[in-house]
Amino acid sequence: MDHAETSLREKPSLVTDEYWMPFTPNRDFRREPKIIVRAEGMYYWSDRGDKVIDASSGLFCVNAGHARKEIADAVGAQLRELDFAAPFTRGHPRQFEFARRLAKLTPAGLNHIFFTNSGSESIDSAMKLALAYHQARGQGGRTMFVSRERAYHGVNFGGVSLAGIVNNRRRYGPGLPGIVHMRHTHLPQNHLVRGEGEHGAELADDLSRFVTLHGAENIAACVVEPIAGSSGCLVPPKGYLKRLREICDAHGILLVFDEVITGFGRTGQAFASHSFGVTPDIMTMAKGLTNAAQPMGAVAISERVHDAIMDAAQEGTIEFFHGYTYSGHPAPCAAGIATLDIYEREGLFERGRALSPYFLDAVFGLEDIPVVTDIRGYGMFAAVDLAPSGLPGLRGHAFQKKLFDNGLHLKTTGDSALIAPPLIAEKKHIDVIADILRKTLAVI
Repeated sequence: MDHAETSLREKPSLVTDEYWMPFTPNRDFRREPKIIVRAEGMYYWSDRGDKVIDASSGLFCVNAGHARKEIADAVGAQLRELDFAAPFTRGHPRQFEFARRLAKLTPAGLNHIFFTNSGSESIDSAMKLALAYHQARGQGGRTMFVSRERAYHGVNFGGVSLAGIVNNRRRYGPGLPGIVHMRHTHLPQNHLVRGEGEHGAELADDLSRFVTLHGAENIAACVVEPIAGSSGCLVPPKGYLKRLREICDAHGILLVFDEVITGFGRTGQAFASHSFGVTPDIMTMAKGLTNAAQPMGAVAISERVHDAIMDAAQEGTIEFFHGYTYSGHPAPCAAGIATLDIYEREGLFERGRALSPYFLDAVFGLEDIPVVTDIRGYGMFAAVDLAPSGLPGLRGHAFQKKLFDNGLHLKTTGDSALIAPPLIAEKKHIDVIADILRKTLAVI
């Protein structure tokens, strides 16, 4: 018997009040839901059957493209063999294999890996590691952290306190004490400049000002994103990160890089640390770690930090009193190993680096559109700023909804559109992305 085909959106139970969506105007979504039901390669498919090109790698995480069979098979096989092993005082082979594989990718000297479940947890873990390192060296007074305006470091209380995006801070009180913020590096002199701008390296000296004001003996770490991601692809000025490294070294302050977005080929190399030639003491990861097929984060720790913490603990005691129930879960480890295999086998970091000039040409080619006020980009990551219309963020929100209807998915923050296609992209995909952006920008 034939039945009339009913789209998912026509089913009244699809979008209900029970699910509270994160970082979403829920009432607006329920009036005009955007539902994704399938993904493959560079594309999503909506519940209406529309094909939607993914211009933001999901949420900067699906670097190898969607629905990779190799990853799904690895996760399925792992769950059938070992679904869970308690991470405290017990281990399983995949944890050690994945950590070894990751340590080969990380910058020289960052050879120790601590697994978490997200970028937010990676940041909190990095903060605890910094505190534990200084305590181990008899400098327990170093409890302050220096972060930066327009920074995003996840949504746990540690990350929110470090963050410099106002709406991530204003609703939950003052946050953790002892955190101060350097000025951001988004300067008018660097507008419409590709890559690192010529102006602003001196802003790193804000760290020196905090040393003078608070005393280096009270500062544990300086935490920055090499490229500020969620706040709009803020590429550092030339020499800025190297200057931060020099100041940290001069005053015994740890340098922490948040590479949750910039890791795994986004800048043309494994990590932005490689691209900018600056090695941190601690580095956080997530997103592209498993190609988003399983939730997972990680922290890479230098020999110096690791050894100090280990050596300070008495034999038979817990050296780092921290962890999560799902730290190094077997399934994400299997997904991560399969993801690294794909990156290596398909040369995706090199592929992204080769495609970057074409990608940036396409994005910067939008600067003639009247509503565009600035464009920034590095590697396979770019942002297009739109002139506000009414309250800040209203135009950006309307823009991303209209883009979806026109066949393109991307992330907006406020009135900034963030473009970060999967590294499997080809020139033809970049052409489609640029064409839909141009047509939508013309009418928004």
